[in-house]
Amino acid sequence: MTYRDIAFDDRMDTVDFDVGDRPHITVDTDICRSCTTKACVPACPAKLFIPTGDGGILFNYEQCFECGTCYQVCNSEGAISWTYPDGGHGVVFRKG
Repeated sequence: MTYRDIAFDDRMDTVDFDVGDRPHITVDTDICRSCTTKACVPACPAKLFIPTGDGGILFNYEQCFECGTCYQVCNSEGAISWTYPDGGHGVVFRKG
């Protein structure tokens, strides 16, 4: 079996998160309320964007593995601010 054959959920079991105090991604929920596509919701492979009843977005950066997909698909300028985590923090991928 190759690494590509492993299911996504099983792959996530091979990821360690060292969460820093400063969020490396912030979401401006006021801007998100006016978004009609909510492209970040289906695009996030970790399923970290959750639409709220008032049209906003709940986001949990602690389980983010820094792929940047949300930042790339967001069509609302300023809604998502993305930077690298502070040194020594972030996601660590390991096989097996």
